[in-house]
Amino acid sequence: MSALKRPAHSGDAPAWRLLVIDDDVELCELLAEYLQPEGFRIDTLHSGAEAVEKALSRDYALIVLDVMLPGLRGFEVLKKIRASSRVPVIMLTARGEDVDRILGLEIGADDYLPKPFNPRELSARIHAVLRRTTTAPPESAQEEERFSLGDLELRPASRLALRQGRELDLTSVEFDLLKTFLTFPGIVLLRDNLARGVLGRDLAPFDRSIDVHVSNLRRKLGPAPDGNERIKAIRGAGYLYALPGKSRLR
Repeated sequence: MSALKRPAHSGDAPAWRLLVIDDDVELCELLAEYLQPEGFRIDTLHSGAEAVEKALSRDYALIVLDVMLPGLRGFEVLKKIRASSRVPVIMLTARGEDVDRILGLEIGADDYLPKPFNPRELSARIHAVLRRTTTAPPESAQEEERFSLGDLELRPASRLALRQGRELDLTSVEFDLLKTFLTFPGIVLLRDNLARGVLGRDLAPFDRSIDVHVSNLRRKLGPAPDGNERIKAIRGAGYLYALPGKSRLR
């Protein structure tokens, strides 16, 4: 699955199409009213039953998905979306429901936002995710920058990650985490710095977003060829990508 690319547009045509899935009709109307002047075209849906088909029926740049939906809960919708698509997803969760936030991230959400929220904060989250997931295609495969470390290879322009030549199915956050780790192998990266660099925001108190994303990335990468753990947790600090015998950047 290839990276999202910003569609060409002219005049006042919106640059991005977003899907908002929430049973709160007034909230959907408010978000559409707030986001459309920023250049977004907003589609809305109010139940989980139709959400998966709708989410996969168009080339959406991003989906805003509420956890509590009638018909089919947001988690089930996200699971079905992730079975065939990497489209970025921001989950809307009830304030204080830490379990919901962690579960959403474990399933594959890119970020979450607790209700109630300021539309300006959602807009900031959307822009942060889109900055990560949208890239200009390289003019040729030969010109594309590549990161190589051990059995891993990253092609940032096409947002392609390979392990032993086989493509890894990573979310946008997981890809950017891996790129950061491969850029600074053997160096302790602080959790707060990872959050700012990858999520585009500061961590809130007790926010485990980075930890969950790193855990998902570890699981997808598996052990290094020598059987050792690739990403090591540094207590009270952050994470370190363990150096293999030899690394290179080309």
